[in-house]
Amino acid sequence: MSFTDVLETARAMAAEADISGIDFMAVQINIEGEAQGVFYVEVKDGRISVEPYEYYDRQCMITLSGDDFYELTQGRLDPVKAYDEGRLRAEGDLGRAMQFSDLIQNKTA
Repeated sequence: MSFTDVLETARAMAAEADISGIDFMAVQINIEGEAQGVFYVEVKDGRISVEPYEYYDRQCMITLSGDDFYELTQGRLDPVKAYDEGRLRAEGDLGRAMQFSDLIQNKTA
């Protein structure tokens, strides 16, 4: 899996996401390993954006591998278990990290 694949997966997730209960969210995702790269997901003014840049005023930052990100978006990786196992690291507002996890798994926000 390349970084482009990860970014396309994130954008596909964004197109399907239910953001109705979110006023604002800014999450930076750091992908490690073979698909290394950085992107952010921002919910603002009723729109969701996914861009391949760092987000300096982020509410939280999540770091994981491209494969784990894909598994998370497919609902095959539990974010709490991944965090406990060290496969996913989160910094900042952990409540936002969980809200982001629900968002990418297409759960009601």
